[in-house]
Amino acid sequence: MATLAFGANFAVWILYAVLALELSSRLDLSAADLGLFFASPMLTGALLRLPAGFLADRYNPKYLFVIQMLLVVPALFFLPYMETLTGYMLLGLWIGVSGTSFTLGISYITDWYERNRQGTIMGVFGVGNAGAALTLAIVPYIVESLSWKAIGPIYGTGLLFVALIFLWLAPSRPKQLEKPHVGAPILGLRAILGSIQIWRFSLYYYFVFGSFLALILWLPQYYVNAYDLSIKEAMAFSLFFAATSSMVRALGGWFADRYGGRTVNWTVFWVCLVCLFFLSYPPTRMTIFGVNNDVDLNIHVGVWVFTALIFVIGVAQGFGRASVFKIINDYYPRQMGAVGGFVAALGALGGCTLPLAFGIAVDIVGIHSVCFMLLYGVLALCMIVMHFANKADRFERRLRSAQEHNFLDDHY
Repeated sequence: MATLAFGANFAVWILYAVLALELSSRLDLSAADLGLFFASPMLTGALLRLPAGFLADRYNPKYLFVIQMLLVVPALFFLPYMETLTGYMLLGLWIGVSGTSFTLGISYITDWYERNRQGTIMGVFGVGNAGAALTLAIVPYIVESLSWKAIGPIYGTGLLFVALIFLWLAPSRPKQLEKPHVGAPILGLRAILGSIQIWRFSLYYYFVFGSFLALILWLPQYYVNAYDLSIKEAMAFSLFFAATSSMVRALGGWFADRYGGRTVNWTVFWVCLVCLFFLSYPPTRMTIFGVNNDVDLNIHVGVWVFTALIFVIGVAQGFGRASVFKIINDYYPRQMGAVGGFVAALGALGGCTLPLAFGIAVDIVGIHSVCFMLLYGVLALCMIVMHFANKADRFERRLRSAQEHNFLDDHY
């Protein structure tokens, strides 16, 4: 039930990815304008995850989940009445409340399962990311059969139905956890902000989830602009990315339980780094002056090679999203609401800041692939931080081992 509710909310949260294809021509939006348009629902969805996490640690997350869905429904019914970019952005801030569903759902499901199964369980719940694929698949048919004006009311009705079904069928949290603050220390905002470790986890999640969000939003128009595909073709390729990346998250959780979250995370980063290197290379024409003849070379990433690389990145990100939350649960099993909400908030900010950065960079540089150059830089920073963090942790473990075996005197 939690996965179903999360999927419905995620489908609503990335609705602007599809609307952009219609509005970019109707409102004559630049790449930077598109970035602002994409950023509006992502912003509130990210910022509200932190207070949602604190609330979920103190109150029953089932009812918070229902309240969150009911708050979003009216915004969807207002969608057909928007006429300007400002209006869509303001409404997007309201629709973005649906982004808090992940934090509430994680807090809800982790109450039910043992620690050695948390990675798998959170991975299964994360399959709700496939709600993005649902939007990419059905919205074009709604437009073709009815009109753009019908999207908001249809989604509003669907989310209201899911909220009522969840309220009716989803069980309440286990009785022994009705008052989770009893016997479990509550981490305050100051403690979270002061933890370098939590900031580190947030940076990892900024890439594996924030860039996933950004690519869902950016890919449809990228296919249209960079490869001259039709809207239906662009949606089909974007759907493939969103669906595969979402579905493997459960498998990623299982791998994190079996091999450890850090091992999975490090592997994910290396795979993405290689793929982003090739995606960053812009279409290039060069002439090599030979001895007898000049050789003209045209270097570019074709649409099928591009899609294959994006597919690999999506699968790796699916594994990464599961492994990061497995690591968080290993360190903060009874503070998943607060800590998970903070990490999820900063990760979701990637869905807000990265599309905006993509748009500004494309307008300035004039190269479509510059967005992947930015992602390459973000990932390189994540890997540098993770390398030194792992090195410091290994040193701490050796130091503790030495102290336990009297190789070092505690007084020194």
